[in-house]
Amino acid sequence: MLLLALESSCDETAAAVVRDGRLVLSNLISSQVDLHAVYGGVVPELASRRHLEVINPLVEEALRVAGVKQEDLEGIVVTRGPGLVGALLVGVSFAKAYAYALQLPLIGVHHIEGHILAIQLETEVEYPFLAVAVSGGHTHLYRVDGIGRYQLLGRTVDDAAGEAFDKVAKMLGLGYPGGPIVDKLAVASDAGGIVFPRPMLKKDNLNFSFSGMKTSVLNYLQRLDAPPDKTTIGQVCCAFQAAVVDVITQKALRAADSEGLSRIVVAGGVACNSGLREKFSQLAVSRGVTVYFPTPLLCADNAAMLAVAGDAYLSQGLVSDLDLNAVSNWPLEQLNCN
Repeated sequence: MLLLALESSCDETAAAVVRDGRLVLSNLISSQVDLHAVYGGVVPELASRRHLEVINPLVEEALRVAGVKQEDLEGIVVTRGPGLVGALLVGVSFAKAYAYALQLPLIGVHHIEGHILAIQLETEVEYPFLAVAVSGGHTHLYRVDGIGRYQLLGRTVDDAAGEAFDKVAKMLGLGYPGGPIVDKLAVASDAGGIVFPRPMLKKDNLNFSFSGMKTSVLNYLQRLDAPPDKTTIGQVCCAFQAAVVDVITQKALRAADSEGLSRIVVAGGVACNSGLREKFSQLAVSRGVTVYFPTPLLCADNAAMLAVAGDAYLSQGLVSDLDLNAVSNWPLEQLNCN
């Protein structure tokens, strides 16, 4: 079926037109990076207002790029949660109004489910597989046995990996969003002998903790006799990224081994990190697993990724009522699409 998909969980407004849950006809994103950069992070009220301003023209442009009309659509898919509730409400309210006006079926989809399944828009990955969801708000490990069938294996107990990257970048005065900047500087430098801890790496469970890494960076900077120069900043970025990458890759491979899985899908914004991609690729060869990364556009918060699950659910007759509400906290393992 031909679906319009909408995403507004944080600071990106996105609209896409996807056929049969696989063929992407358009996938547009309106970024708010410049709006929030001056504050060093996302301001929820400003994000909601910008979503309101751009969502209608963005949908019109997505239809135009896809070469389809409103009357061609067969369903509406929207991010229901988790995320910033005000931002989510803009997308959910628009989707409900659109579905009502056109008398189309509507389905609310989990944001992380979208990220995990985005790879299916590019490469057909056989189930089951291990999903590593790494973003500004999540660092989770899931066993994925099919669409709608997710088992939580491990999660961060404090900061998410993407959040830690942004906070370290802020400590170093690198600007927002900090993750890509830290990655760029890390690749261009070496650690210079700096070693940051790998919290919970030797624990038997599969959970993560990144708050301690962030604190270690702060403590290191506070011990310096002067503000860090360009060389020191590069070394800190390299050492910090190496610590984060080590923990994520080692825990993920341990999870794959314990579950007997030979396929790993890495998804979410941090999946764009070059250090993470390189380390996973190196380890995959020696451990006999196949690791999949979506292209950068599908790692970002986008709308096309929602259509994989949305198409499957609507095809099964699972439809959300028009009293569908946004939810800021929604565990994926407790998924309920109605």
